[in-house]
Amino acid sequence: MTATLSAPDDQSIARLLTMMEGSARFARESVHRAAAAFGPAWEADFAAMLSRFYASESRLQDAVKGYGAFVMDSMRRQKRFEQELSYPAKTYAEAAAEVYYNDDYMRRQYLPGLLLSHYLWTHHYQQIEYFKGFFLPWLERQGVAEFAEVGVGTGIYSRLALQALPALRGTGLDISPLSLEFTAEHVASFGFAPRYQTRRQNILEPGEGGEPLPRFRAVICVEVLEHLEDPVALLRGLRELCTADGKLFVTAALNAAHADHIYLYSRPEEVLAQVEAAGLHLEHSFFANAYAPAKPGLPVPGALAMVLSPKA
Repeated sequence: MTATLSAPDDQSIARLLTMMEGSARFARESVHRAAAAFGPAWEADFAAMLSRFYASESRLQDAVKGYGAFVMDSMRRQKRFEQELSYPAKTYAEAAAEVYYNDDYMRRQYLPGLLLSHYLWTHHYQQIEYFKGFFLPWLERQGVAEFAEVGVGTGIYSRLALQALPALRGTGLDISPLSLEFTAEHVASFGFAPRYQTRRQNILEPGEGGEPLPRFRAVICVEVLEHLEDPVALLRGLRELCTADGKLFVTAALNAAHADHIYLYSRPEEVLAQVEAAGLHLEHSFFANAYAPAKPGLPVPGALAMVLSPKA
């Protein structure tokens, strides 16, 4: 089914579709499919991101090309995964060198491709809707003043939190200076820079001057676990970053072959077992597959999102 887009006043989605016609035509259907699935609220959210962060023609064109390359690379890796049922052997250091510290790859493909995927991949946007529906309302009810996001990526979750709660302040932590730069620009494009700071930091290591990191009542960590050799260590670090009365929003990608995915989760239960081992309590969760398998038993990418709290 193809939806008729309502054509926002700024025509940002129409601009995107025109550009996709030239360099990523296959992606146009993803736009219409998302519009059909999520309706006017999705259109408004997507149009706002495009018009603010990708206001210039050249920057939007780069994003379209990056998304096209990102999708094609993901499809190639996923096809190999379907045959081998494992990710290629790779250490975290190797993945970091290949992706997080690769300036050209991060700027031209990974970050712009990942940002558009949050809107154009159905299971990614369903995860965003879950975040809005099950985590942000708790922050508002409790009057949470500050949050931390660990592994900011494109900054979309930090921006959505700041956008939803005008009094909220945030800190973005990441090992990649390129992700931090991209996130700062994303947040600033919506006018939220005064309420947000970024910091290059591995939360499993001491802070500046050997001081422990401050604790936050709300902690966000989206699709980082599968990037690590020891996800439980990160989950324990997230628990330590959160106050005893706080909550965490943590997600994981399952059966999703990407350049920087090194820990394979095949089933949600595998993630939940690690959550338990890390001393965290599962309060609520959401799981969605990216699409229906082409044939029975074929693994497909999935997204597991969880609202957690530290165990007493």
